[in-house]
Amino acid sequence: MADQPDFDALFAAAATVQPRAYAPYSCFKVGAALLGDDGAVYAGCNVENAAYPVGACAEAGAISAMIAGGAKAIRAILVFGEGGELVTPCGGCRQRIREFAAPETPVAIAGPGGIRARFTLAELLPASFGPANLPR
Repeated sequence: MADQPDFDALFAAAATVQPRAYAPYSCFKVGAALLGDDGAVYAGCNVENAAYPVGACAEAGAISAMIAGGAKAIRAILVFGEGGELVTPCGGCRQRIREFAAPETPVAIAGPGGIRARFTLAELLPASFGPANLPR
């Protein structure tokens, strides 16, 4: 595995799925792509339904694809959205990402023009509660 995640590949995957998002209620389409511990890229987009706001975020879709693909951990993730503000993961997705990622995992935030910001998961979810907090 490479030391630096291929953010170009994550950007391309997220940019590809973002227009496919099903967002008839919010009209806010988001794509996400992550690098799994198996070296594969997994993507997801948000999917809304008539029981709005019940739906699935793009990050949750990418995580589900990763688990279905057999990977167990997130090495990096990129979230792609449009608008003037950064489209960072919602609180629930920050916790979902934490379930499969270490605090130092890079999280890139992108829009149509490219990557707009980079964070670590710890910056987005400081002093997080994760799997290590639970007895095994």
